[in-house]
Amino acid sequence: MKNLFSILSLSAVLLFMSNSFAQDRFVASDSWAFGFGFTYPMYVGINGASLNTSEFYGGHLLIQRNWSEHVASRIKASYNHVAAQYYENYIANNGEYVSNNMITGDLDLLYYFNPCEPWSLFLVTGIGVNYNKPENAIIYDALGNEVSESELNEESNTGAQFNLGAGIEIRIGEDWRIRGEGTYHTMGNSKIDGRDTRDGSQDGFFGGSFFGGNSNDSWIHADLGLLYYFSKGEPSKYCQLYTGIGEVDYNRVEDIVRRYQTMPTEVDYDRICEIVKKCMGPAKMEDKWVLVGVNFDFNKATLRPESYAVLDNAAAILLAHKDVSVEIQGHTDQIGSDKFNDELSLKRAEAVKKYLVAKGVDAGRLTTSGKGKRELLFKESDPESRFYNRRVEFHVK
Repeated sequence: MKNLFSILSLSAVLLFMSNSFAQDRFVASDSWAFGFGFTYPMYVGINGASLNTSEFYGGHLLIQRNWSEHVASRIKASYNHVAAQYYENYIANNGEYVSNNMITGDLDLLYYFNPCEPWSLFLVTGIGVNYNKPENAIIYDALGNEVSESELNEESNTGAQFNLGAGIEIRIGEDWRIRGEGTYHTMGNSKIDGRDTRDGSQDGFFGGSFFGGNSNDSWIHADLGLLYYFSKGEPSKYCQLYTGIGEVDYNRVEDIVRRYQTMPTEVDYDRICEIVKKCMGPAKMEDKWVLVGVNFDFNKATLRPESYAVLDNAAAILLAHKDVSVEIQGHTDQIGSDKFNDELSLKRAEAVKKYLVAKGVDAGRLTTSGKGKRELLFKESDPESRFYNRRVEFHVK
């Protein structure tokens, strides 16, 4: 049984990996599903002893109603065989096993976190009824002394249980899912392990509180099974981000491009250079220059063609004042992390330095630094403001 469970688990992992890259995502706004599979139950909280050895196996059936993409409810029935040898005072209990066949019925509520994906994680909570009949049951008092061998032995018990768990559904077809789930159950009594140390006053639907103390038994189970969606409503509008995009009509796109295309604009960069020289006036030194016209494309550190005329004029000023050294500071807009923008702004400063050195400016007079997005000219996030923030400044030393 354990080998079979391991094989099915490995198969689920492989199917998960292959479906993670699937493009077809079909989700209905509401649906019905039928599920079945293997169950591996195990005791967690037992009275007055610890487990020495154990043998657990089982199976389950369920009917599920998905009310929306995120919310579902289900009715689940399962068979759980548990057999345990207890370990008391470091001595095994005479090699005898206390076995129990538990038949449970649960009403659960499920919440799916990412229903539009090929796989979806979910939480589950609910209540249920646990019918069981321990064999070889032994009652111990609070000190661990044997009291009776017959009170719980082969006695049919019915108790309430509270359920809380999590799981994953992996799509393997339009209507089929692999479902893996782990759930914790706390009981309304202390009888499923065949060891009841409580008195009768603690019995009842919420006997001794589901959540407090050590009086109640608890157990967990792991499920691995299949879910078949046999009835579906309308396709989900919530998931139209994935399935609502129709096939692209490339011929129509090409026709639109041809219809509205324009001839490339001819740029006279020599004339731009003349205009810059004319408007800049006589060369003079300032403590800080903002090189208007030296800007960069988003996420780029390459000089734009219109920057050359501005940098030629800057080189002329520096060549006319050979005793002046400057720090070239690069800047970015406000998009991106500090680390990335610091590196990008430094690359922009280095690009300007390389150009000036090529124009004859001594590299020893030029230092570079990257200011990132810390000194914005414009706080607005519109494209024009961001463009002018991607700049270079000179600071005279």
